[in-house]
Amino acid sequence: MTAKRAKTRSTTRAASKTAGPVKRPRKKPVRQAAKPTLREVVLDALADMKAVDVKALDVRGLTDITDTMVVASGTSDRHVKSIADRVVQRCKESGYRPYGIEGERDGEWVLLDLNDIVLHVMLPRTRQFYSLEKLWEAGAPA
Repeated sequence: MTAKRAKTRSTTRAASKTAGPVKRPRKKPVRQAAKPTLREVVLDALADMKAVDVKALDVRGLTDITDTMVVASGTSDRHVKSIADRVVQRCKESGYRPYGIEGERDGEWVLLDLNDIVLHVMLPRTRQFYSLEKLWEAGAPA
């Protein structure tokens, strides 16, 4: 019995050496999902955290500071801080680096600089007092 096994192995090896190159099926290239834009990441994070009265303004013709200004409200100072934190988290996950964050400690108004987008998250009374939308209303909604 051991002789048969040895013989079978040797004939199998010999047959595979003379058979030529083995053709393997080609792997199809895997398409990676398109990277979401910064605007999509920010607006999705705001929607996810249930930000109130979100407005995105296209300010390209009005200022050189940024392309889009987003203004949103939170229901409490803790909610405002959480919204800003979630936007930062989602941006980092998507490969966008925030350049600056101001006002996180107080939570009445958090400003998030993402270079192409400037995000203002405010309490409703603060938003009403400063009325940023009226300052930039010449810009069309993005």
